[in-house]
Amino acid sequence: MTGKRSKARQHAVQALYQWQLTGQDVSDIDHQFLAEQDVKTFEVPYFKELLHGVPANLHALDEQLSPLLDRALASVDPVERAILRLGAYELMYHPEVPFRVAIDEAVELAKIFGAEQGHRYVNGVLDKLAKKVRRSEIEHVG
Repeated sequence: MTGKRSKARQHAVQALYQWQLTGQDVSDIDHQFLAEQDVKTFEVPYFKELLHGVPANLHALDEQLSPLLDRALASVDPVERAILRLGAYELMYHPEVPFRVAIDEAVELAKIFGAEQGHRYVNGVLDKLAKKVRRSEIEHVG
């Protein structure tokens, strides 16, 4: 993964994972990450958007993801759950990000942080979600 936006996603997944496990306030995690990371290497506003946007829209994200899973969302590996939520957030709330980019970035994150075959699971779930929430874009692309 290269590029400042990809790096922002990578940091956001790490921060979301921390939030999921600890229940720590998102603003505290935000400040901690920004203090610990070289902010010149990633797109800070996008990192903040993802980190704050996922928890703020958690109910809607989980509502869209849950029917697409083969198990309860709580049973999904926490790393993959954070990646799925981030990918779903981009698909649902960032139409300027092409659906293929959102899915590919999530798959790459799963390859970096997830279980051995986690990227396949992430790809399958987000592909189903994209067909649901980005139908017109998918039909237009062909």
